[in-house]
Amino acid sequence: MSKAVEAKQTVVQEIAEKFKGAASVVVVDYRGLSVAQVTELRKQLREAGVEFKVYKNTLVRRAAEEVGHADINHALTGPNAIAFSSEDVIAPARIINNFAKENEQLEIKAGLIEGTLASVEEIKALAELPSREGLLSMLLSVLQAPMRNFALATKAVAEQKEEQGA
Repeated sequence: MSKAVEAKQTVVQEIAEKFKGAASVVVVDYRGLSVAQVTELRKQLREAGVEFKVYKNTLVRRAAEEVGHADINHALTGPNAIAFSSEDVIAPARIINNFAKENEQLEIKAGLIEGTLASVEEIKALAELPSREGLLSMLLSVLQAPMRNFALATKAVAEQKEEQGA
């Protein structure tokens, strides 16, 4: 086998491993962005623990078929960059969506959320969700509300009794 074929097979295996280990994957078209804009996007994604790379579409197609995600192949046309997140499902969608609002040239094409194909609308909806910490604080607030209301009602009754007794 030639060295070029071996190198391509190595890249396909690398991409396949990233697909397997990814909690979410977002495919974007980055045409029209300046080097400075792409660098800023990469920086934001890196800080969130998201890997952002450009691969040849044919290699990504082979890797996607190898791991059973061939349904994403329709988005692999033209120049693409792919964001892989192994931990936070929402991070790549949120960062890319926010960046796309400021830079209209960045176009979200498709994605995978926990192994399921996601449309552009689904990725944007996911991006609008609060963070995990935000959701947990909302849940905690909802769980505390009945106890807080009971405490306030008890305090009001006690103050009313004090006023009547005085």
